[in-house]
Amino acid sequence: MLSDNSDEERVVAERAPTVRWSGSGLDILDQTALPHAEEVLHCETVGDVVEAIRRLSVRGAPAIGVAGAYGVALAATLHDPATDREAFDAAVASLRDARPTAVNLRRMVERVASKAGDGVTAVLAEAHAIRDEELGASISMGERGADLLLELVGLRPLKVMTICNTGGLAAVDRGTALAVIQTLHERSLLVEALPLETRPLLQGARLTTWELARMGAPHRLVVDSAAAFLLSRGAADAIVVGADRIAANGDTANKIGTFALALAARQAGVPFVVVAPESTVDIDTPSGDVIVIEDRGSDEVCSFAGVRVCPPGTQAINPAFDVTPVAFIDALVTERRVVHFRSGDTLESVTAGQNV
Repeated sequence: MLSDNSDEERVVAERAPTVRWSGSGLDILDQTALPHAEEVLHCETVGDVVEAIRRLSVRGAPAIGVAGAYGVALAATLHDPATDREAFDAAVASLRDARPTAVNLRRMVERVASKAGDGVTAVLAEAHAIRDEELGASISMGERGADLLLELVGLRPLKVMTICNTGGLAAVDRGTALAVIQTLHERSLLVEALPLETRPLLQGARLTTWELARMGAPHRLVVDSAAAFLLSRGAADAIVVGADRIAANGDTANKIGTFALALAARQAGVPFVVVAPESTVDIDTPSGDVIVIEDRGSDEVCSFAGVRVCPPGTQAINPAFDVTPVAFIDALVTERRVVHFRSGDTLESVTAGQNV
């Protein structure tokens, strides 16, 4: 087993307990237990990591990318690629396919697995590098996103609406869209955050409010179905959301309810901004039409906290994500750039060197 007990590792662990390499496995803060309890899952097998990803103990595109990266490192410690390649490859495949929509998981798993020929130490080093990149990206996205909102709305304290959970729980530390809100709060430019509850699993109600409370940011929880009406009455100055996959044309897959929020934002004349790391941009996916949308089945909808709320036999349609067409997105903020879709920028033109 590999161990990494450096001072740097201890500092990162204290700052970002969402996903942490323990030296012989992976420790994951169980988000299904929040906000009532802070429980850590000790994943000692690749199967443990896969199950944690599937049951949403760890969730959010960047965070599951990091979890998948460390899952490959765990696979390498259990099945040395030099002597047990078949078992290693099977473990990698199970990690890569644990959830289909977010591109980060597949991309980070494959990136770390590509180091298998260099030895187990190189595999773990690549996983650490991915974690560190996500930490740095969160800081940059928060700063760029806050600057953009103030540019779009004006230099004044803002009311900002968001959906799902896009903080440190979803991205190891600070986050994506929630990092923008945190940065505004730290600059004393946040009137209040307005997180949607995010049914059916209530990531906004359970997780985002927990993170906002921990940072001391003013906030009020919003019923999902109230968002459009509240926007029409001027309740928010801007909307920031995360992303699980961004297609080459800018179409964006994110938590179910995001598309409805974008439609309401356009009607209300409120800026709608996607905040996500570069690793979420998938140039190989031409448009949102071909993004696979995970359906999580009926139980999450027909039961609440283990109590059945529907008549027996009721079936539900339960897509975990939706796709917002690029026409309804004002801008994309990553750790490296701002793409102004409303002004005609494209991901390809920016990649070619414009507006970087």
